[in-house]
Formats: sequence, structure tokens, C-alpha cells
Amino acid sequence: MSASLTLFHSPASPFVRKVLVLLHETGQLDKVQLQAASLSPVSPDAAVNACNPAGKIPALRLPDGQALYDSRVILDYLDQQHAGEPLIPREGPARWRRLTLAALADAILDAAVLSRYESVARPEDKRWDGWLDGQRQKIERSLAYFENEASEELQGRFDIAAIGVACVFGYLDFRFADWDWRSRYPKLAAWYADAAKRPSMQSTQPA
Repeated sequence: MSASLTLFHSPASPFVRKVLVLLHETGQLDKVQLQAASLSPVSPDAAVNACNPAGKIPALRLPDGQALYDSRVILDYLDQQHAGEPLIPREGPARWRRLTLAALADAILDAAVLSRYESVARPEDKRWDGWLDGQRQKIERSLAYFENEASEELQGRFDIAAIGVACVFGYLDFRFADWDWRSRYPKLAAWYADAAKRPSMQSTQPA
């Protein structure tokens, strides 16, 4: 089958990784052509800008030329394109709960990516330690919530919420290996040790 969708992609992006993991999990990889995108907040990619005015990835171009963004919209679209059990519940309290947990995982990723930019991309004399501390606190509060209130909900089905949390830990290990989150969140660490072995996670490791 020839690919009918185009995904603007960078292997380092945790938001792109969520989309790739869902494609693996739902058997849709052959539908999507990857188009490499190299960009940063101060170095845009013209092809991405033409697809997504915000200049962010992932962006998904449909066969008719329409573009979808951001990752949450793309994931919802792709989850409705396969015949298997949905990874996003279609209705009821379960839908809102899983989407809320997925949104909390996204908030962690937002804070982590912003921290990465502040620590690496911004000139050293312009970096704001207090702002970095604030981002770190967002991450810690959110991980504590998952550890204490939602770790059991990640067990079982590897759905939209679990994909998001797994990509959080993949990104933290990739960019912030010295944070040692495992010692502070042992339930999540045990869960992630198994989740990271899934073929969809193994084949989408950031680089």
C-alpha cells in the first residue's frame, strides 16, 4: 500500500513519537510517509510553516492537502482510521478521563521541552534559573500525581494515556538523564520498565 498521509517528523520530538507509537500499535505505519523537519523556535522550517502556521511538529498532511495539528488532534484522527479497539474511548467518562491523563502527560512534555530550550538554545547569560525551577516543579507535581493517583490506571491497555506517559519517560531519559526520576516514582518506574519493551517503543526511540 502506498502511503497516503505525510507526517512532518523529527526523531527527537516526543510529540512526534506519540504519533509514531500509535501508528505502530494500530498497524497503520504503511499509510504514512515521514518528511524530515529540522526546526527550533528561532530556526523555522519553511515546509512545516506551509503546513502548520504555528511552525510546530507533528503536522499531518492528508491526501486532499488539508493539514492536522497538534499531536492530540492527529492522534484522535488516526485512532478513528483503524478497525481495532480504539485507543481513545469514543464516549462516556472513560473518554474524558483518558484524555485528561493524556493532557497531563503533554503538560509534562511541554515543560520538559521548554526546559531543554532554556538550558541549551538560549544564550547562557540570558537563562532564567527561576523559570527553569518553575518548569521542573510542574513536572514533579504531575509525576507525583501519576505515581499516587493514576499509576494503576496505566496498567493493562496501552492506550492514549499510557502512550503519553511512556513518551514522557523516554524524553526525560533522552534529555535529562541526571534527573533520576525512577528513585522518586517507583510505581511509574516499574510500569515503564515493561512499557519500554513494547515493539512500538523500541522502534521509535529518540535520536
